Amino acid sequence: MRTAAFLYPWDVVGDPDAPARLAELGLAQVTLAAAYHSTRALTPRHPHHRIVTARHSAVLYPPDPDRWAGRRLRPYPQDWIADPDPFGTAARALTAAGLEVHSWVVLAHNSRLGADHPALVVRNVYGDRYPWAPCIARPEVRDHLVRLAAEAAVRPGARGAELESCGWYGLAHLHGHDKIGGVGLGGVAEYLMSLCCCPVCLAGYAELGLDESELRARVRRALEPVWAGAALPDAGGRAGEWAAVEELLGPGPAGAVRAWRDRAADELRRAVVGAVRAAAARASVDGFRVLLHADPAPHRCGANPGVAPAAALACADGVVVPCTGDAAARAEALRPFAERPAGATVAANLTVVAGMGGRPDRLAADAAHAASLGADELRLYHAGLAGPADLVAVRGALRALNRSAGGRAQGSGAEPAPRA
Repeated sequence: MRTAAFLYPWDVVGDPDAPARLAELGLAQVTLAAAYHSTRALTPRHPHHRIVTARHSAVLYPPDPDRWAGRRLRPYPQDWIADPDPFGTAARALTAAGLEVHSWVVLAHNSRLGADHPALVVRNVYGDRYPWAPCIARPEVRDHLVRLAAEAAVRPGARGAELESCGWYGLAHLHGHDKIGGVGLGGVAEYLMSLCCCPVCLAGYAELGLDESELRARVRRALEPVWAGAALPDAGGRAGEWAAVEELLGPGPAGAVRAWRDRAADELRRAVVGAVRAAAARASVDGFRVLLHADPAPHRCGANPGVAPAAALACADGVVVPCTGDAAARAEALRPFAERPAGATVAANLTVVAGMGGRPDRLAADAAHAASLGADELRLYHAGLAGPADLVAVRGALRALNRSAGGRAQGSGAEPAPRA
């Protein structure tokens, strides 16, 4: 199976040994962050630092001033890496070590943008704003994300792109000093708390026959047991979550909300992928692949936004699917993508950082299970954050997978041809 690992530019910039160390793992590709959200990251092997604090969402390359001239929304450059083009520097070093580089682009997750433009973010039924979650139904936000994707994805040295949060973001954030765990929400309550009630979305619901006051009342009434300490019914995984939403809101209102949200997400997804493809064509990058980070349940939101498998694969070359958890969770995430067009990629995203809940010691078995469910590639999160023992386990697992595949090198397989 073709295997790639996620990486930040600061894992490579200033560390001349990093590219060779990564190549020795047996990877074919590195998915390198080009536009990313705020984070605090450990760099356990870097010769000059141990912690990198990315204070805000930023692009990790110099943005084109002509592209953004006169626009109210524009990307924020980084200033915590002493390099004018961290992505470019890292990409050149990785390519020289024989690794193919694809860009990793985070879209609808941007706390700095929300803080600077609070009117443009998701607003829940109580009126609370989520500054980390730009509302993708707003034309200004959609236009910004399309422009950002085209610029950040097709960087010099990139042979493809993987798009994170290309859809609805919601309550879940992994926010610094997060304090929302005092009441257990679960998938149903998290969805209800993620519904946007900004003026644009309320007008969209109204177009589909859903009254604003009725929606607010239904959602608040559905959430009242949560605040009293009771759990909402969401047994049965993704299908069970949506069945519970329909029961709580009523099939008509639930369907109207979902129809509006699906329409907004579909418009964004198609516009973003189209813009990236056009940028790759202008840059004459042959075989440029565009993959979406995606969950097969359309009602879910976050870094891997929900999308019907057929809709995702109608516009992109493939998907990167979160496969954390046990075998049952992995099967639930991957099986809906098993029936797909010829040439479409389904990459199973496995966490290999033990300290973050990953199972690097189980990587070979988990990868084999993912392959049995239809996955044809692997994504490993995250080569820069992994400790030494994690990387030893990854190297051993990839060698074992290579042997079981009859000696084919991880990077030697033919590149899947992108679909029109």
